[in-house]
Amino acid sequence: MNIEKLNDNELLTIKLEGRLDTNTAPALEAVINEELTDVKKLVFDLEGLEYISSAGLRVILLAHKKMAAVGEFEIQNVCSDVMEVLEITGF
Repeated sequence: MNIEKLNDNELLTIKLEGRLDTNTAPALEAVINEELTDVKKLVFDLEGLEYISSAGLRVILLAHKKMAAVGEFEIQNVCSDVMEVLEITGF
């Protein structure tokens, strides 16, 4: 998985490409734990994300919970396969 971070003042956009699964979720979790200081809006751009597992969902939920206390959270550009998983799980 490729993780691209775009930090613009209090807006952090994280673009994901590839597969977010058990093997790659820890890398995303590390980015979230390191990068959310002073962020008021977090955007996940999932245009390049082909697959998400329960481990990936857990990390996305962690980010959502952290942002709920301090600002906004948004998911953009979701492919149909990933959207199906998000809808089934209640995201």
